[in-house]
Order: sequence, then structure tokens, then C-alpha cells
Amino acid sequence: MVLDLFSRKVVGWATADHLRAEPACDALRMALEHRRPKAELLHHSDRGVQYASASYRAMLTNHGVTPSMSRKGLCHDNAPTESLFITLKHVLTHREKYATREEARRSLFEYIEVFYHRCRIHSTLGCRSPVDFEAKSVS
Repeated sequence: MVLDLFSRKVVGWATADHLRAEPACDALRMALEHRRPKAELLHHSDRGVQYASASYRAMLTNHGVTPSMSRKGLCHDNAPTESLFITLKHVLTHREKYATREEARRSLFEYIEVFYHRCRIHSTLGCRSPVDFEAKSVS
């Protein structure tokens, strides 16, 4: 997942049955296509092998994005994303039994694109949803 820290909106995401670079690159590609950042952009991640891979780092460089990684053992910089993963597991994936990977992907889509973006409120956003926060920030 790629999380926009300004609005807490998930701007890119992908699923796979492995931790190689492809799903991370797919999520980053989605984020770049949806946001089309014009200004300098800082991309923070943990030290996972997929984020340190040559293909992922090349995508960042090719789009003028500055990478930032936590030092080993310091997970605080990535806390918002880790918090999202914990919540997602607690309220969704650990409560469901999916027959197929496609069923799980559809469930994630529904949670992220419908509930999380439009309904879930965040204290860091003044108790607003990411969509509401972005709409009020533009106007």
C-alpha cells in the first residue's frame, strides 16, 4: 500500500502471494497514476526487500520521488501505514474466510475504496474521512 500522509488516503495498493517487488511496484504505479505529483515528493517505506529492490528504486528515481527508509529497528516513521495494516487485519482479514484470492482482493477493494476512504474518520484529519478531508482542503 501507498498511503498519502496528508489525507491518510490509500493512493496505491496491490496484492500477491509473495513479497517480491512486483506488487509494491504495482501499488506505486497506481499511486503515481492517480496522484500525478507535480512537486517534489518524499516516499517513506520500511526496509522491506521489495522497497529496496532495483525495480522499485528505479520507479522512484524515474518519477523524481525521493526515497526515505527507516533505520534498522526504527519503525516509527512508518507508523501510519503499519497502523492501517493492523486495523485492516483486525476488522477485515482475520474475521473472514476467503475461498479465493480474488474474493479476498474484492473484499480489500470494498474496504479501502468504499469504507476507508469515504466513511472511516481519522482523528489526525479532524475526525473526517480522507475523501472529506481532501474535498475541504481543495475548497
